[in-house]
Amino acid sequence: MLSGVILIVMLFPALVLTMCEPGTHDDGYKVRLSIKTALGKDAYQWNEDEKFLFRATIAFAMRAYTKDETYNVSSVLICNETQRVSFWIVVKSPNTAKLVQQDLLEKAIISSRNRINSAFLLSDKTLEFVGITSTLPSPIEPSYPVWLVVFGVVIGIVTLGIIAIIVSGVLAKKRKIKEIEDGEELEKEDKIVENGIYCGVLEIKEGVNNGAFAHEDDRLTKL
Repeated sequence: MLSGVILIVMLFPALVLTMCEPGTHDDGYKVRLSIKTALGKDAYQWNEDEKFLFRATIAFAMRAYTKDETYNVSSVLICNETQRVSFWIVVKSPNTAKLVQQDLLEKAIISSRNRINSAFLLSDKTLEFVGITSTLPSPIEPSYPVWLVVFGVVIGIVTLGIIAIIVSGVLAKKRKIKEIEDGEELEKEDKIVENGIYCGVLEIKEGVNNGAFAHEDDRLTKL
C-alpha cells in the first residue's frame, strides 16, 4: 500500500502537466504578456513570484464569479511557458480532478479583468487572453433621467422669456412717464409767471392805423 501511495505521488506532477498541455483539451487559454511594451524602462522581470501572483488573481476571479471559496492558487495550472512571457493556463476544479470548462473560466476572467490587469500594471492589449475579447468600459449612466434635463432646459428658457417681457414692460413704462414729464416741462417753459399765475405769452401782431391820429400827424408834418 505504501508503494502505491509513493507511486501516486511520483505520478501526480506528470498527471498535472498532462492536464495542462495545450491541444489535449479545450478548457484552457493561452496568455501573452507584453511587459516591456507597456512599462518600458520600468518593466519588471517575470519570475516565480509573478507567476504565483498571476495564479492567485485567476483563483480570485474564480472565487468571485462562482462564489466558491474552495478555489485556491493550486487550482490554477501554468504550463508551456516561453521566454517572451506567454504560457497556457487551465483551472482545476477543487472538488474533482476535472478541469473547469472553458466558458466558465472565460466568464470568471471577464468579470475580474480590470483587477487582473491592474495587478500587473497592464491593459487588455498588453495582457492578452487569446480567444477572449477585450473588455470595453461600461457606459456611464447619469443618476438622473434624460427627460428631467430636457424639462429643466425648457423651464429655464420659459423663465428667461417671462423675465425679459417683465423687464421690457417696466422699462417701456418708465420711458413713457419720462416723455410725459418732459412734455410738461416744455409747456411750463413757454409760459410767464405773473402774480403766481401762469399767463400765456402775448404775441406781437401788426398794429391797425387810426385815421384820426393819422391826419393830425400829416398836419403837424406840414407845419
